[in-house]
Amino acid sequence: MMVLNALPVLLAILLVAIYSFDKIIYLVAFFAPLSIQLHEVLPGLGFDMYLPTEPLLFGVLILFILKVIHERSFDKKILLHPVSIAIYINLFWLLITSFTSSMPLVSFKFVVARIWFVVALYFLTAKLFSEGKNMEKYVWLYVAAFMIVVFYATFRHLGYGLWDKQAAHFVVSPFYTDHTSYGAASALFLPFMVVFMFHPNFSKRFKIISAFGFSIVLLGFILSYSRAAWLSIVVTLVVWVILLLKIRFKPLFITFLALLALFFTFQTQIFMKLENNSKQSSANMMTHISSMSNITTDASNLERINRWSCAIRMFADKPVFGYGPGTYMFQYAPYQLTKDRTIISTNAGDGGNAHSEYLGPLSESGVLGLLTFLLIITVVIYTGVNAYTRIRDQRLKQLVLAALLGLITYYIHGFLNNFLDTDKLSVPFWGFTAMIVAIDIISKNQDKKEDLLPE
Repeated sequence: MMVLNALPVLLAILLVAIYSFDKIIYLVAFFAPLSIQLHEVLPGLGFDMYLPTEPLLFGVLILFILKVIHERSFDKKILLHPVSIAIYINLFWLLITSFTSSMPLVSFKFVVARIWFVVALYFLTAKLFSEGKNMEKYVWLYVAAFMIVVFYATFRHLGYGLWDKQAAHFVVSPFYTDHTSYGAASALFLPFMVVFMFHPNFSKRFKIISAFGFSIVLLGFILSYSRAAWLSIVVTLVVWVILLLKIRFKPLFITFLALLALFFTFQTQIFMKLENNSKQSSANMMTHISSMSNITTDASNLERINRWSCAIRMFADKPVFGYGPGTYMFQYAPYQLTKDRTIISTNAGDGGNAHSEYLGPLSESGVLGLLTFLLIITVVIYTGVNAYTRIRDQRLKQLVLAALLGLITYYIHGFLNNFLDTDKLSVPFWGFTAMIVAIDIISKNQDKKEDLLPE
């Protein structure tokens, strides 16, 4: 009966998708913060997905393939962009390791899901942004829905006391699976809210609305109690200062290598210092922040180390092809050592993933799984910095800066958590990547036009 009642809505969405892909992209951007997992509606099924976004994305993938076959064309500047090529390489390797996977069905489902995220949220969204329009709309659609989640979560949080850190874990349910993904999403959009508030290109009314949006997103960010999200913002602020000061890449790279060398030289002393930190994750803000380095008694930190250790051991066993995309949560249990287990450890495959966007691919798709993902990040950062320094249009300059800083929050967050298998984080992750690519193409077109002008 539920399916029959939904048929008219599904048919309407199908018609919209056929004649106007952009409307579906907007729907996905809006519904991503509000989507819920299928098991919340129909428990006991052998599979899961986010409703209504993933069926929409799958439909867009099928229609996109049919449309490209029929029209035999798509924007070549997007298709052949260096970021796109890096994505092809990564997807190709994910596909190869799906054939060698320990659980092929799981891996192929993972790859198909990654493809529908990339097609709709990167390729089609980059096309949507290709004329320099629609970028603010995309951001605001997500933020508007996210603010609804913040109001909902904060209202629930009030019942336990706003400073009850444990309540943060479940007050965002069923929209976000936990407080860390909620915190990561809020961190991604804070740079945009700041740009919208202060950039002179926007009207006074727009700035007032943006200030309201900023305050709500910031409230969600603080009450998420996500230490990874807080850390990501601190690092992003440093990157922002570097961009403002126009510090050259070479001295930064040398500094990074020097810090890395110092870490390995004094790693014993560093770990001894960390082991002496016994502060637990707490409602007290400063104690909660300082507990990030507690690797002796903090269960959350210890469980992360347990998951990371399992990922490294899995990689050691299968360094080339890994266990297969999406399989970590089903395969890591035998790799847990008794001494590493915590009160929140599980063997059931239902306690989350590798808690790392980097070690997860390493264990699932081998060394090339990690390297090809790092390739995407490297090319995106390079493209974003180049577009920022080259673009003349001040509005686009600030938008590419916000997109780059937003993505950097997630690149940093990715050391401690992984959420790219969800619509919640894939919508901003791939959407902001598309924004950077679109603005980069626009900046190159502007340079070509200037070159053609008579002297």
